[in-house]
Amino acid sequence: MTSSAGSSCTSAPGQKQRRSSRRRCHTPGRDPPAPSALGDFQTLPLEIFQMVLNYLSVKDISMLSMVSKTISSRLINYISTSSGTRRLLLQDFHSPELPGREEGASILEHYRSLGLLLKRCTLLLPTRDRLKYVHKVLSGVSCFKLNGCASPLHCLGLQCYGVFLQILTAGWDELECHRVFNFLWELSNLARKVQTVVSGKPGSARRLELRIRLYCRGVLLSPGSHRGDSAFWLTRILKPWPMVNQARLLYIIFGPVSSLDGHVVWQKMIEGPTDETSLKGLADAIKLLYGTEAREWTADDVISLVDELSVLPQEWLMENNARLLLLSGNSICFTFLASKAVNGRAAELARLMVFMALVCEKDLYCMDWAVKMMQKVCKVFSTPCERNNFLQCLENTFAHMLMDLLQAVLAGERDEEDGSFLNFFHLVNAQASFHKEILYLAMGSSSSS
Repeated sequence: MTSSAGSSCTSAPGQKQRRSSRRRCHTPGRDPPAPSALGDFQTLPLEIFQMVLNYLSVKDISMLSMVSKTISSRLINYISTSSGTRRLLLQDFHSPELPGREEGASILEHYRSLGLLLKRCTLLLPTRDRLKYVHKVLSGVSCFKLNGCASPLHCLGLQCYGVFLQILTAGWDELECHRVFNFLWELSNLARKVQTVVSGKPGSARRLELRIRLYCRGVLLSPGSHRGDSAFWLTRILKPWPMVNQARLLYIIFGPVSSLDGHVVWQKMIEGPTDETSLKGLADAIKLLYGTEAREWTADDVISLVDELSVLPQEWLMENNARLLLLSGNSICFTFLASKAVNGRAAELARLMVFMALVCEKDLYCMDWAVKMMQKVCKVFSTPCERNNFLQCLENTFAHMLMDLLQAVLAGERDEEDGSFLNFFHLVNAQASFHKEILYLAMGSSSSS
């Protein structure tokens, strides 16, 4: 008699075996073969597997890399192949379209996705090995290098590199990010290049200043980064240098540039009053360093940096100093003014306060802001005598500046290029508005009492 166990693995005589509806039989006592880490891709030759990848988007390949370690290894090999390099390392960086428009935004998004792909593929590697692999993959892209592009002002390469690194390093701890910075610093030989521009005469190495500016802004300070990340990278750039060099480097990275050739304009702050656009980058950087995200900077550090900044390459016009402080925000503005009050520099403080009132008048800020700031600063003085001396200096400064401008108006021909009359007009209005707000404040206090 045939046992049921034996009959289950054989077909009855004359009966056609139906392979599709039956499980494959295994030898008794043996486990079934373990499923492959490649899944259904196990049956495909490597060449076919890589051909399939060519039909997937970078985001899909990134998702695929998380399936298993084996697939991730295959993807790492694919990325290093010539077909993978052509597929993934797009180099259409010189499109006439600007970032934010369709073509520019498209290639930036591509490199965001590529950053996530390499982040996932190298997840199990030590930081040093991850950086070496990423450098090996990207080393052939000349526009990712500090001096690699012949037309850097019209190139999206450094911005693409920046968004790639931003995604790659997102979530890394501070020690790992230090290693990333040191790796990039050495790779680009930035220490020697920065030393050249901060130790020479401002503007003597204009092309190198431009290259450093574009590299730092595009790669290390990638637009769209979190404030904490930006504070970290900016601190790493500035902190190795003495304060005077920090100010020089800050001006190179964030100062005004020529609309014609993109070079840093060093004379902008000393030749005449400037506009908010020229100062916004510097003001934003100062706010970043003064904020809570920049743990390595004290208030005294930032004040010293602003002081050094205001004499580059020579002493700035006081109006430009006042405009920078207004743009930097209430906290840094008050701290800067209070430091002068504490150090007994009443005349300089009064002059700066008058120019703040003038900037409020010119740029259409509320004049009560300037009055309230003055009232707050007055509380810093330790004695009524010091406070009264400051207020006397303030009124004297208004009077002297008005007389100087009046003489310039009377001496000039008042043609279209002569701004003396316009400055005189603004200062008269500024003084009137400033004292009007003081009267409102005084009358309001007396009536409430």
